[in-house]
Amino acid sequence: MSPGAGPTAPAGGDLVRRHRLSTRLWHAVNAVALLVLLMSGLMIFNAHPRLYWGEYGANFDHAWLRVGSARTGGVEQGYLEIAGHRWDTTGTLGLWTDDAGHVQRRAVPGWATIPSRYSLAMGRTWHLAFAWVLALGLLAYLLRSLVNGHLRRDIHIAPAEWRPARVWRDIRDHARLRFPAGAAALRYSVLQKMAYAAVLFVFLPAMILTGLAMSPGTDAWLPLASEIFGGRQSARSVHFLCAAALLLFVLVHVLMVILSGPANALRGIVTGRFRLPRKRAR
Repeated sequence: MSPGAGPTAPAGGDLVRRHRLSTRLWHAVNAVALLVLLMSGLMIFNAHPRLYWGEYGANFDHAWLRVGSARTGGVEQGYLEIAGHRWDTTGTLGLWTDDAGHVQRRAVPGWATIPSRYSLAMGRTWHLAFAWVLALGLLAYLLRSLVNGHLRRDIHIAPAEWRPARVWRDIRDHARLRFPAGAAALRYSVLQKMAYAAVLFVFLPAMILTGLAMSPGTDAWLPLASEIFGGRQSARSVHFLCAAALLLFVLVHVLMVILSGPANALRGIVTGRFRLPRKRAR
């Protein structure tokens, strides 16, 4: 909703309509889909917890990321290794103890995967099913947003908003937890627009395309999918990095909701009604 003009424009304390039904439904579906995709994806990662660049990758090939366990100085430890730099992750990744007290040497613990016990087949089944939910939901949301003008009105970044001074001011306001009040709270800041545009037009489409590129069956009808990433293993790495970027976005998004007023924000995304914040006394 865009604020009106003149004396009838909404002000701090007013209860207004914030999110359309299509936005609220997509938000709910995405929350579930992304959670299931992340957890089932970690189960799939457990089958071979290494990432490579190029077309091929196996145990004796150079991996830019590895999760595993190794014996160092007579003590077995779990580790995360990125670009040759290794960190001890015993108890969290690579080497951990399950609820029954048994030592496990899988990359990711069961509480973070679907299913919680090791099953590559079930992990793939869950992942593929909810990949369709994500892809079709994204398509429906983008088409709806084009029709109702949401992308043009709320996500489009005007030339003036790209100015470094404008972006830097928005960064400082967020760092100081200075959130907009009154009618200004109905408009996305330039940082929000950048984040939402990146999710809608970069990370989610890349997740879908790299997911297709990793499938050997895709080579039969869309060989370009893996070729544009430089190989199937490169597509797998990009898939992993996009998942990490989406997870970071969700964590920051939840943090901002908590800091700006969780009850009001939750009411807005569940019912569509949002109470405009009042200006804080200086």
